[in-house]
Amino acid sequence: MKRVGLIGHPIAHSLSPAIQNAAFIHHGREERYELWDTEASRLEARIRDLRGDGFLGANVTVPYKQAVMPYLDRLDSLAEETGAVNTIVNEGGRLAGHNTDVTGFAQVLSAAGFSTKEAGVVVLGAGGAARAVGLVLVREGAASIDLCDIDIDRARALAEHLRSLSEGRTAVRAHAPSDAGFREAVTGCRLLINCTPAGTRHSDIEGRTPLDAEAIPSGALVFDLVYNPPLTPLMAAAEAHGAQAVGGLSMLVYQAAASFKLWTGLDAPVDIMLAAARQALDAAN
Repeated sequence: MKRVGLIGHPIAHSLSPAIQNAAFIHHGREERYELWDTEASRLEARIRDLRGDGFLGANVTVPYKQAVMPYLDRLDSLAEETGAVNTIVNEGGRLAGHNTDVTGFAQVLSAAGFSTKEAGVVVLGAGGAARAVGLVLVREGAASIDLCDIDIDRARALAEHLRSLSEGRTAVRAHAPSDAGFREAVTGCRLLINCTPAGTRHSDIEGRTPLDAEAIPSGALVFDLVYNPPLTPLMAAAEAHGAQAVGGLSMLVYQAAASFKLWTGLDAPVDIMLAAARQALDAAN
C-alpha cells in the first residue's frame, strides 16, 4: 500500500486525512493519507524519503511551502510563479512540486460570484498561501493589492514578486500593521483576504481577529482561509459590519481535490470530500 501525507509543523488539527481518505475509499483505492508532523531539522530527510516506491507524494503546509523547494527536482509553472509548493508528486523517484492553492482560491472566488478585475484587494499575511492568492489576483486583473504582515520584509519581498508578475498592471504595496496607509487600504477595499492563522480554534491565537474589523467597508467580501471555527472571529465581525464573509473550508477541499488528481490521475469526488471535511470539523469541535 502506497502512502501520502501532510508535511508541516504543527499539524495535529488538520482535516486533510479525512478529506483525502474519503476520496481514496470512494475510488476503491488502497492508498491512505497520513499526518507527518516534521520539525525543521528533519525536513530534508522527510522529503528524501518520498522518493521511495512506497510513496505517492505529499501535501506541504506551514511553515514549509517555500522551504521544501530546494529539495525537489522540478516545479510546475504555478509553483514557479508563486514561489511556493503545497503538493509534491513522486514521479518514479523524482519529485515534482505543484501549487494547488492557486486552483483552490480561484474556485472559491468563482463560487462566490466575485470578480477581482479592477478591484482593490487587501491581503493579510505574506506566506505561502498569500503567494498563491496574490498570483490569482494579479492574473485576474486586480487594480491594487495591499499586503500586510508583521514581518515587513516578507511583505515587501512578496510585493516585489507580485509587481514583477503583473508587469505594472496591478499596484502592489506592502504595509506593517501600524501603517496609516494600511487602514486606508482596508476602508477602501472590495475584497479582504486573511492568509494568517489568527482566530484558529485550539491555537494560542484563538478568538482573535487579524485586524480592526470596524475598518472593513460594508460592501466588501471577506474571505478567511481559516476553516476552524466555521464562523471565525473575523467573519463574525465582518458580517456585523455588513460585509459578506466566506470561510476557508471550501478552499481546503478544492486544493485537496486538485492534489488528489495529481497523485492518482482520477477525478476527485469533491462533494464527498466536502462532506467528509464538514463531518471531521464537527467531530473535532
